[in-house]
Amino acid sequence: MRYQPDYHIFKNTTYALKGLKDIIQTETSFKIELILAVFLIPVIFFVDVSLTHKIIMFITLMGVLIAETTNSSIERVVDLVTLEHNEMAGRAKDVGSTIVFLSILLFVVTWGLILMDAY
Repeated sequence: MRYQPDYHIFKNTTYALKGLKDIIQTETSFKIELILAVFLIPVIFFVDVSLTHKIIMFITLMGVLIAETTNSSIERVVDLVTLEHNEMAGRAKDVGSTIVFLSILLFVVTWGLILMDAY
């Protein structure tokens, strides 16, 4: 049985911010996607679409960041287990990359359709 400490919102928030700081410092892809998000979030406010569409645009944009953090987590765990080439390790990393690819595809298609409909 694994040890699970008591839940403390402030301590857990500290862990989350520590992870965010680490991924910003170490992952180039995340930095690029974060910069993209910083520039596109204001666009959501100025685009003349319904609130529902704005929420969908925000969710798909954040989905890219969530997917990238998931991919980075998978890569780190795989690297922790083995640094040698291993077919299953490579497949796990490929699946992580697929998560990011699909989130970007969803983002591009969603934003494209919403913006085409708006203008």
